[in-house]
Amino acid sequence: MKIPNVKGRGATTNSAGRFEQFETVACDDGWDIEEDLPPLRTDVRDEVARSVINYNRSPDLPFDRSINPYRGCEHGCVYCFARPSHAYLGLSPGLDFETRLIARPNAPQVLRKELSSKGYKVATIALGTNTDPYQPIEKVRGITRGCLSVLQEFNHPIGIVTKGALIERDVDILAPMAEKGLVRVGISLTTLDADLSRRMEPRAPSPQRRLAIIRRLTGAGVPVRVMTSPVVPGLTDHELENLLEAGAEAGADAASWIMLRLPREVSELWQGWVRDHEPARADKIMSKLREMHGGRDYDPRWGHRMRGEGEYAGLIAKRFQLAVKRLGLATRTPQLRCDLFERPTQIGDQLTLL
Repeated sequence: MKIPNVKGRGATTNSAGRFEQFETVACDDGWDIEEDLPPLRTDVRDEVARSVINYNRSPDLPFDRSINPYRGCEHGCVYCFARPSHAYLGLSPGLDFETRLIARPNAPQVLRKELSSKGYKVATIALGTNTDPYQPIEKVRGITRGCLSVLQEFNHPIGIVTKGALIERDVDILAPMAEKGLVRVGISLTTLDADLSRRMEPRAPSPQRRLAIIRRLTGAGVPVRVMTSPVVPGLTDHELENLLEAGAEAGADAASWIMLRLPREVSELWQGWVRDHEPARADKIMSKLREMHGGRDYDPRWGHRMRGEGEYAGLIAKRFQLAVKRLGLATRTPQLRCDLFERPTQIGDQLTLL
């Protein structure tokens, strides 16, 4: 059921997560009195983290470990593949995902402890793989900056994925790390249409603002990949070359793309959004997606889930390859340096004689 007065949010429903036995449903109370519900506010609660480095073995990902300072994301991108993760918290992947957030304030301290372990083996850590590390609450909480400071202290390589303009605040850390070959940033650019972006990604920076972020970072010597993700068939696919050109012009030296993914609850949320915002294109969008996934809304198999398969998926891949070749954008970039990793001396450590 749709919830009224959700201006500035991506989802319009708040169905219970798939693990919940009961569901709360909004309904008319029977009184013949018109009244507006209060606006939805963002609620942030703290979690005491016992570990912060998450490990994965997915062959679809170029990294095997990641850090997420927050659970849920206030940017409210309706298509976000991470929405189903909120169900593990007993919350809805719908409005709860973007309004009921979990912060991990002790993440920097726990990260320091994990990196200091004698058994830790260094490899690039991805920051912001599930939810954006530079979403609006980071301005107040500063957890991402705290983690970044720890990683700088250890000379640890890091890859960052974000839409958030707040990353510019941390150029003082990122630029010195970039000089050592320790950092690379990916900026997600889904469309150049500001109106579409505002409806699809209601609390994320505008497309032009994201291009300004690329200019600011590359101007400071921080290498940036423009991520044309997700490509939405029948809605944003015609912009692919323009997105890559805009990213290259702003200073990006590499590019990547991922097709729209609709795992679990995301499919229902997305289809509701399309019916509300782009009803004339709804059938075409879903038809193309199902064509790429064997008739299903989504195919979760490794090697297929990111880009789909078939004639249409192959066409998008070919267009991408031709565009990046013409623009001189890399699809593979040099490995970040791991040889500089060093555990700083901690209070209580035994000092060496040499």
